[in-house]
Amino acid sequence: MNLLIVSDLSKSSPVVKAAVARPWPPGSAACILHVVDLEPFPSGASILEMAKQSAQATLKSMAEELKQSGLKVQTEVLSGYPKTAIPKYAENWGADLVMVGSHGAGGMARFLLGSVAQAVVRSSPCSVEIVRPAREPLAGRAGMKILLATDGSASATAAVRSVGSRPWPPKTSIRLVSVVGQLMPYPDGRASYFNEERLMRMALEAEEEGRSRAGEVIAKARAVLGKLGIEHVEAAAVVSGDPKTVILDEASEWKADLIALGSHGWHGVDRLIMGSVSESVAMHAHCSVEVIR
Repeated sequence: MNLLIVSDLSKSSPVVKAAVARPWPPGSAACILHVVDLEPFPSGASILEMAKQSAQATLKSMAEELKQSGLKVQTEVLSGYPKTAIPKYAENWGADLVMVGSHGAGGMARFLLGSVAQAVVRSSPCSVEIVRPAREPLAGRAGMKILLATDGSASATAAVRSVGSRPWPPKTSIRLVSVVGQLMPYPDGRASYFNEERLMRMALEAEEEGRSRAGEVIAKARAVLGKLGIEHVEAAAVVSGDPKTVILDEASEWKADLIALGSHGWHGVDRLIMGSVSESVAMHAHCSVEVIR
């Protein structure tokens, strides 16, 4: 597994700590990447080269810490624009997973300034994990708590297999959740009471069918995880509502360390119109989130 770890050079960044705390598949390699943002530097400024040298020295100390996890580690310092440079490097290096920290910019700040983490989620060709500080260190407690969201789609099934095929700390628990979207009928104002009643009945029947399918989806995901040797799997109740809200609420109530979910790969106008569950969860969760491709 090729693991690309994006560093902002901050000693308090949770990204390297998260990578050190987890087991990885045998033969895995890691690259710690820092992109010196060209925005603040005048063209051709000599200080840019000094910034790159300073960054390289910091990354080398991080690499020594990461080698304790048994990973083959290299470092890379680039100059450019992080939002585009990181996904491009991930593609060229052949990364399987990009780990990037979130500074937690929210609301209007995110809308106005954008977010490197958000850009990486949107543009990277591989899976991306937005890493946030752990609620408590893994050492001294029983493994991780992973909330795995699935809707039975191809991308969700790929996410289930990805999570199930990787090593995790001992006694890690995986909780499955599947969300049924609510169908709200909007009858014409001129419709009779009986037509409104019929529409409501159809909506309730559709929701019941959705809950039945969601139950089957969870059962299949649990079977896949069982075949892959995952022992601690629990199924959350099938929940009706907005998928983004439900997933975030479930993770908060269960105190998850990581939310894992597939990406449907919406782009451009599709994302603008339909939104992206994976992107919204990644940006607003209080724990780490891995969007799996």
